Amino acid sequence: MSSIAEYADEQIRLATLAEYGVQSALADPGFDRLVQLAASIFGVPIALVSLVEAERQLFAASVGLDVCETSRDVSFCAYAMRGEDIMIVPDARADLRFRNNPLVTGSPFIRFYAGAPLRTANGQSLGTLCIIGHQPRESFSEHDRRNLRDLAALVLDKLELRRLEMARRASQFRFEKIAGTSPDVIICADDQGRTTFWNPAAEKLLGYRADEILGHSIDLIAPEEFTARLYQLAAAGESLTEGRTVEMTVRAANGTTIPVELSGSMWREDGRPSFGAILRDITERRQNEDRLFRLAHVDPLTELPNRTMLRERVEQALSDEMSACVMMVDLDGFKDVNDSLGHSGGDAVLINVARRLQACVRAGDTVARMGGDEFAILLPGLPDANSAGRIADSVIAAVSQLLTIDGQPVNIGASVGVAMFPGDGLTVRELLSSADLALYQAKAEGRHCRRFFSADLREAATLKRAYQGELARAFREQEFELYYQPQVRLSDGALVGAEALLRWNHPEKGLLGPGAFLPAIEAGLLAPQIGDWIIRTACQQAALWRGPSTTDFRMGINLFGAQFRAGDLADKVMEALDEFNLPPTALELEITENIILRHDEHMLRPLRKLHELGVGIAFDDYGTGYASLSMLKRYPLSRLKIDQTFVRAMLDSPPDAAIVRAILYLGHSFGLEVIAEGVETEEQATRLRKKGCGTAQGFLFGRPMPADEFTRRFVLGDSLASSLGQ
Repeated sequence: MSSIAEYADEQIRLATLAEYGVQSALADPGFDRLVQLAASIFGVPIALVSLVEAERQLFAASVGLDVCETSRDVSFCAYAMRGEDIMIVPDARADLRFRNNPLVTGSPFIRFYAGAPLRTANGQSLGTLCIIGHQPRESFSEHDRRNLRDLAALVLDKLELRRLEMARRASQFRFEKIAGTSPDVIICADDQGRTTFWNPAAEKLLGYRADEILGHSIDLIAPEEFTARLYQLAAAGESLTEGRTVEMTVRAANGTTIPVELSGSMWREDGRPSFGAILRDITERRQNEDRLFRLAHVDPLTELPNRTMLRERVEQALSDEMSACVMMVDLDGFKDVNDSLGHSGGDAVLINVARRLQACVRAGDTVARMGGDEFAILLPGLPDANSAGRIADSVIAAVSQLLTIDGQPVNIGASVGVAMFPGDGLTVRELLSSADLALYQAKAEGRHCRRFFSADLREAATLKRAYQGELARAFREQEFELYYQPQVRLSDGALVGAEALLRWNHPEKGLLGPGAFLPAIEAGLLAPQIGDWIIRTACQQAALWRGPSTTDFRMGINLFGAQFRAGDLADKVMEALDEFNLPPTALELEITENIILRHDEHMLRPLRKLHELGVGIAFDDYGTGYASLSMLKRYPLSRLKIDQTFVRAMLDSPPDAAIVRAILYLGHSFGLEVIAEGVETEEQATRLRKKGCGTAQGFLFGRPMPADEFTRRFVLGDSLASSLGQ
């Protein structure tokens, strides 16, 4: 301490802290609930009740941190408790006080910190309620500050109960001394119900002076059952801190009634029982508790349970029920609606969908909003997959019904993933993960459908994680290779282009196709780098194959969604074209519906720029997903690709043939070229040509092959073969 006065103040503070008797982490569900509530409300991994002693900070309650204490000299909370209000550290690495702190440079790697002082009624600071994040946080609003203050007040309420309990255990004299300064109403009574202690807070709340109430029956301020309830609470356990409370009303001296929460305790003096009661006016506190609970557990837009409450209810269902079902529901086409109607229109759709989902389930089931346009449904006790399938079908049908928002018709759909307990998971995490995997499968298989979890989905996810761990090595060791599949003009069989397709020469598993590892790339951090490598490599190869007589040859490249995030895709593409002296018309970029739906806002600007410069933009696998006609109008496209599933089935399936005709009609109507994928027979090629399809690719013309094989088969000298027959 820098002065005698500061030293004296610190000794008083430490003496006050000692009254709470906290020597180690508290095994108290009440404190645990509060730190979990704080972590949930603010979306942070760590929340702590930190009590700052002379040499250490002790974490009386915590979530997200394994240690129970640290040295005081590295404590953020030692700074925060000095202030009158919340201390905010937006980025600890940029803060001169903390950037070299071992809690910043090492575990738990603090970046964001906010701490609300835990200050007693007499002004002594015990420590803080703090929240910690691993990422910087640019803003902490006044609304956020209010929530953290209210949570800190609830922590202080519980600490005060503990202080009184410690004093009661010491002696009646010490209890009454501390109770005299407590902000809570403290009343003591003997075994006859006569009042023996009445603190100033009781006088302030209830209006009776101590000399008016001491020696009189406690029934003067409460209903006749007050004494019975107090005795019942006291007999249930000796501790004031164990959460045994009842709510009731008491009468003030002016005749008004006040809702209170009653905590009771009993002890013996000279063999005779005495009783203590703590009364708290719960009007404002209950409002705060309810507000904070809703903030942490209820989606404010739809008023559905949120992700946190869903997990709690799933956990309860798994402990109470022999069977249960969890469904994940994702809206198909919602982003398009959001773009056309704006966020207010999108919000109206989500509210309407929430009501429709609730109408599909039984009483006692839970419909929750997980975030964005994803919902979840918990069906406790649902016995079998057939019942789950019927409910999932009703969900899809309900969501798909026409909506009218602000006078405009809205069409959306739903994809549903279904997981059953106990077969698809024994824990909350396993069951939710299984439903998620089933949802991904439903979306991958065309959307607007339901899929049940199966073990092979988990195996694929495990393999994806395994591959993610190998990608850095594979990229570094140049294990990736581009294969090329020819694209031909159907009218004369001339080779007009190629699609570059990624392959992995795995050192143990051999040559892997994209289906095995692309999900791992797309979900990882290397997607932009690998995507850039594909662009440069394909452009380099196209430059080698093009010649004066083959100026119409075009190289097709598939893009990753991650390549749009950095905002420099157009620059990267033009740099590659310039490096290899290629005109923009020599390149075609292929995008899929999944990329559009996930990265819509980031896609339009670079695609428009590239399209204006002459780079082709193809919509891959059109017709398999939920792409709307407005996408064809809004996006700068030059070509549609008919998915191979329609091409292969069109000769035997009138619906597939109709889809092919429709895509060709749309393409021609929008002034777009159309190419068919998956052509395997002459009959398919002939039918497509007669329908007006200009170009095609597929095994009939050539499988994907390495560059050197493509060169041997299709390149003559320094120019491409004019047709596949040469």
